[in-house]
Amino acid sequence: MGYLKSGLIAMSVCAMVGSTAYAGDELDVVPSRVPADQRAAAKAMKNPVATTPANIAKGKALFEGKGTCLNCHGTSGKGDGPAGAILPITPRNFTSPKFHKNRTDGEMFWVIKHGSNGPNGTGGPTPMVALIPAAITEEEAWFIVTYERSFEGK
Repeated sequence: MGYLKSGLIAMSVCAMVGSTAYAGDELDVVPSRVPADQRAAAKAMKNPVATTPANIAKGKALFEGKGTCLNCHGTSGKGDGPAGAILPITPRNFTSPKFHKNRTDGEMFWVIKHGSNGPNGTGGPTPMVALIPAAITEEEAWFIVTYERSFEGK
């Protein structure tokens, strides 16, 4: 029941804050979502979760469960979840090698923790909301980052 409730809350919040679209940015994975004044610190953060099959499986369970990530990013990680389909800006596509080349684990963690503040951290909110501590812990977020990395090239 808790997963369902948090999923419904996440979808509702996504729909409420997702009223601003960013022309041309929906498919551009290069711009960071971390504000410039916080980007160096985010990039310096190191993922404490080793990339092992067990940790990827734990990240998947969180991504598809209490993290509610699949609602927007889909089970495929392509940004094709049911809530993502109704948003004015396409959720990040975690299968893109270009995305992974341009994002550190710390930046990915930062967005999970704080939500997204638009292209280059300056353009106003995207539908990505902060998940820590409302839905998951910081430790759980690192497992999700590890799982999101496993989508690369799929």
